Amino acid sequence: MADLARELGVSMTTVSRALSDHHSIGPATKQAVLKLAKKLNYQPNHLAAALRKGKSKMLGVIVPYIEGRFFASVVHGIETAASRAGFSVIICQSSEDVGQERKNLDTLLRAQVAGILVSVSRTTMDFRHFEKVRKHGVPLVFFDRILEGDNVNAVLLNDREGAYQATLHLLEQGCRRVAHFAGLQHLNIYKNRRQGYLDALQSYGIAPDEALIKDCDMTLDSGAGCMAELLKLPTPPDAVFSAGDSAILGALQLLKNRGIRVPQDVALAGFSNEALTLVAEPMLTSVDQRTEEMGQAAFRLFTELVAAEGSAFSQRQVVLQPQLFVRASSLRKGSV
Repeated sequence: MADLARELGVSMTTVSRALSDHHSIGPATKQAVLKLAKKLNYQPNHLAAALRKGKSKMLGVIVPYIEGRFFASVVHGIETAASRAGFSVIICQSSEDVGQERKNLDTLLRAQVAGILVSVSRTTMDFRHFEKVRKHGVPLVFFDRILEGDNVNAVLLNDREGAYQATLHLLEQGCRRVAHFAGLQHLNIYKNRRQGYLDALQSYGIAPDEALIKDCDMTLDSGAGCMAELLKLPTPPDAVFSAGDSAILGALQLLKNRGIRVPQDVALAGFSNEALTLVAEPMLTSVDQRTEEMGQAAFRLFTELVAAEGSAFSQRQVVLQPQLFVRASSLRKGSV
């Protein structure tokens, strides 16, 4: 801007107002400023402008990881909605590390983002570092993963219902020893999926067997390891419902390597409806999480928080309903 002002012989204020189409600047001056700006390839520094004004049209998003379908699709939903509203999106990965999550928050606050949308890392055990966001008056919306017991604005899937549907489907196929790969129970998603599994067993009058519930890291290797442990039981399971797709894919690989038939000997169902479920052989039954809709709903909730600034706003949790996609890995009684 200083270069433009010097070459045109006007003040920086005049240049600034001309670039922002201010009514106090005449058409001839505006045209001269814009013509020279184009010639010199001038690009406005939106971050600097945000720092001056104390606000921006940038939205911060923190996810545990970006690989795989789930978070990538949620972020796509956020970006689509944000772009329509004139917002740019800054994406940060915590890499499932609460220390990195704290650094992400500090980075976004320094950038004067208009709001922060976050899904917490698997190592996040308390809410204290998020209090900083609230103290700065920055709208904060959680999606998918939240911390139980905290009064937060969030967009969630009905994980309990999704797990119930998946486990009930396995029971309806004639399975009676249904095992469960359970994730970290301090995270709402895994706690609720475990409860949905237990609800389905109860609906069939089946008492839960702790030997059939395996703590799992939701990775391929962990899924294979948990499956190997289950096969050592005096009476192995005839089905497995996993709280994540990567783990159930690991189980599938191990079963195939051992010559155990899926679904005839062990039926399988997962959660997330990742792309890998469609290329596995057999294709894997899984619960879809309506990912793009979750991202768009998270952005809408952010805009509601902004609109309610200075007025009463009750904490809101938007709950989306899951959909079970039944495929060959669980079908013992023909097509659905």
